[in-house]
Amino acid sequence: MDLQDQLKNLFPDHVPSNEPEETEEIAHELYVQKEPMICKYEKRKGKATTIIEGYEGSDEDFKILAKEIKTKLSVGGSFKDGAIILQGDYRDKIMKMLQDKGFKTKRVGG
Repeated sequence: MDLQDQLKNLFPDHVPSNEPEETEEIAHELYVQKEPMICKYEKRKGKATTIIEGYEGSDEDFKILAKEIKTKLSVGGSFKDGAIILQGDYRDKIMKMLQDKGFKTKRVGG
């Protein structure tokens, strides 16, 4: 007894449709701003951290951007108080990544 037969036993009145469901995925557009985003280097508890601030769009867009940066660089980090905090000094890589997306960046510290 395969899955279709089991479903027919459970739901005898159901008529299966052979048409595949159509779902459209809309690409998410990030808000590109006029002011530059700030990439800072700080030491917190003796460890290097990179902080990205100055995004003027919505917090949800900034969280999506934070997740994308963290996965591409394979680093840990968090999103707090309108800033992305990453473990390690990755300013050059992050700035290049943001510039490729059309953002202006500014390097601060060190």
